[in-house]
Amino acid sequence: MPDRPPGPREDAPADLREKVYGRRRGRRLRLYKTDLLETMLPRLSIETPASGSSLDPLSLFDAALFERTGPSDVWLEIGFGSGEHLAGQAAAHPDIAMIGCEPFQNGVANLLEHIDTGGQRNIRILPDDARPLLDALPDASIGRCFVLFPDPWPKIRHHKRRFIGPENLARLSRVLKDGAELRMASDVMGVAMWMLEHAWSHPDFEWIARAAEDWRRRPADWPQSRYEQKGIEAGRKPVFLRFRRKPRS
Repeated sequence: MPDRPPGPREDAPADLREKVYGRRRGRRLRLYKTDLLETMLPRLSIETPASGSSLDPLSLFDAALFERTGPSDVWLEIGFGSGEHLAGQAAAHPDIAMIGCEPFQNGVANLLEHIDTGGQRNIRILPDDARPLLDALPDASIGRCFVLFPDPWPKIRHHKRRFIGPENLARLSRVLKDGAELRMASDVMGVAMWMLEHAWSHPDFEWIARAAEDWRRRPADWPQSRYEQKGIEAGRKPVFLRFRRKPRS
């Protein structure tokens, strides 16, 4: 065992209107990014699923965009921030269908800029809370999920707002395929411990680290995000956690 590291849309049904914490908008966007939100986002966006609905993630992608008859897998990033990681994964894996969820408008605009300059065609965006999407996805439909550098919510009374916890781990357990990876990261030690302890205690997940370097060093196939770089520049050391969804009995 290695060392351990020290809101949905307003017209959604009432039972889906769980509070989305944090800002929806930040500083005013440049005209270029505003234009991307108006012209590109409608082509890539996913409608927030209604309560009780189901959504086949493969139906969101045109099979002609992929070299095969369709994508070889579907990966999901929850809270993609400024989009560097998601855009990098999409560029490195053009055969994978990528879905990103982010309610913060400025982050969505940043991802659209990455797509506009990088040309990735295998990304779809839910500019909203991820929970209604998770509830609508079929069982065992996602091959990999990322929850990277989420809002730490440092005050004890706000810990319930952290995304990784029993309720959302149950959602992730349901939609992840057997053997699928759940990748998490934080540069706030309390949050890293929180995510580790909750995922480790969940019966459907196993921590795949075998040595301390497995959580201290970012894997080569894990593109760096702006939030990670900002943390490093501020003197914080990021923690990288990789869990595997155990086979269903």
